[in-house]
Amino acid sequence: MTKYEGPIKNIDSKPEEVYNYISNFDNFENIIPKKHIKEWESNGDSCRFKVDKIGNVGLRIVDKEENKTVKYSSDGKVPFNFFLWIQLKENGEDKSWVKLTVKADINPMMKMMVGSHIDKFLNTLTDAISKHKF
Repeated sequence: MTKYEGPIKNIDSKPEEVYNYISNFDNFENIIPKKHIKEWESNGDSCRFKVDKIGNVGLRIVDKEENKTVKYSSDGKVPFNFFLWIQLKENGEDKSWVKLTVKADINPMMKMMVGSHIDKFLNTLTDAISKHKF
């Protein structure tokens, strides 16, 4: 598996507030980068959408550690299997740190085609989460 790590960013919200928001896909439509993601559908624990230059993607929540981590896995027909982790850590009163990590099961040719897009996605989503008002 290939590992991609996003930056660590500060959030002006408590970990509990962020966790409650990101542990339900119905909320994600407000923070996803709309210019790269189309056809969003969700039902709380899973979602489906289309990513420019990658194709159709499905996610489902596979594990949660309250106020600390939400783990997602690829779901359904996707170009490659992957896991996405969003980690939260308290950073003072009413503040948090957030970090996103993707582990993807991709061959070297696919890695060359989508690696930079995964990095860009992690940076964009981390920015969106860090700037959102929870």
